[in-house]
Amino acid sequence: MSHQFSPAIRDMPSIQPAEFRHAMQSLACGVAIVTTGTAAGRRGLTVSSVTSICMEPPCLVVGINARSEAHDEILANGSFGVSVLRSDQEDLALRFGGEQGAKGVHRFDTAPWDQGVLDVPLLPNAFCALECVLYDHKVLGTHTVFIGRIIATRQSDGNPLINFQGALRTLLLD
Repeated sequence: MSHQFSPAIRDMPSIQPAEFRHAMQSLACGVAIVTTGTAAGRRGLTVSSVTSICMEPPCLVVGINARSEAHDEILANGSFGVSVLRSDQEDLALRFGGEQGAKGVHRFDTAPWDQGVLDVPLLPNAFCALECVLYDHKVLGTHTVFIGRIIATRQSDGNPLINFQGALRTLLLD
């Protein structure tokens, strides 16, 4: 179904990227590593854009830059894992965010990884881990929105790592 809007609304300019980034830093978001592949084909990246989208079927949505190494691998493999990080896993968030220079399979070198039921890499001690079959995807500008149908989860203890005001922080649980 397409909506018809007046040209005046449709043609309004978007805000500038810096303004958008500043506004989005006001959202406290969980930090996760999205992974796919096996052996030398493993790829992953840090994201803070994972959101539940529906309960039936249980799905989540994650936005991934089309230039990311993991982007095309998710499309090729048809599955991905989401390891929601604990506060003591900030070093992994930085590593998979590219701040330590590691690329490709070498990002996985500093932590133990399990292969889940979909054969995707998962952190065994993540705050929460979800395994997803690629349900759908849509290209929007520089990113692709991936919708994953969740087929398995697991959880552990600890405090979650969050991204707020441009910094990684700990959310202390009672």
